[in-house]
Amino acid sequence: MIELDNIAYSYGGGELLSEVNLSIQPGDFYFLTGPSGAGKTTFMKLCYGELTPTSGQARLFGQDVRSMSRDDHAVTRRRIGVVHQDCQFLDHLPLADNVALPLAVSGRDDLENVSNLKELLGWVGLKERAKALPPELSGGERQRAALARAVIMSPDIILADEPTGNVDWEMSQRLLQLLLELNRMGKTVMIATHDMNLIRAAKSKVQARVLRIANRHVQLAGADL
Repeated sequence: MIELDNIAYSYGGGELLSEVNLSIQPGDFYFLTGPSGAGKTTFMKLCYGELTPTSGQARLFGQDVRSMSRDDHAVTRRRIGVVHQDCQFLDHLPLADNVALPLAVSGRDDLENVSNLKELLGWVGLKERAKALPPELSGGERQRAALARAVIMSPDIILADEPTGNVDWEMSQRLLQLLLELNRMGKTVMIATHDMNLIRAAKSKVQARVLRIANRHVQLAGADL
């Protein structure tokens, strides 16, 4: 699904990531951790093709990122749902319309998908908030709305960048449970986080692998977490 073959990425004249090798397969569950500034968000962007590696080869669903056309990128991005760290919404649109934006952009906002939208809002516990505007939402509601928007196209992979960074522990557990449910449905999941307690909580429920970024390298973490 995602193949990173000896990739490196340089930013601002310095090398941020180096000699990264990783093969992400269907149904995998990964955590990505490391100190602030280590390159977690950059690594995520390399995984969904927003960034192109400075060297090495990145393949998404068998296609080299460098040789993909604009149409190829668009199709591939529909197969990867991304929960961004900053959770940006269009403040003049109600929550339901914000969540449904990927459907509208792709031309798939038909009656069947509208029905699926209602089910999805219920799944993330936001059915009663469908008409609320983004400024009216709490931090936890915004994070759940961002997750709903990321999965509305039924992607194969969900990449979540610090999805619990601005919520309390109870909400962190709720968001984690939603991501675990997606994984049990066969989705591949990667969560970037600095919260080691969240990782420990998840490892008792799922066979998760932990990637740690340090000194420009991405390595599988040991069992000392």
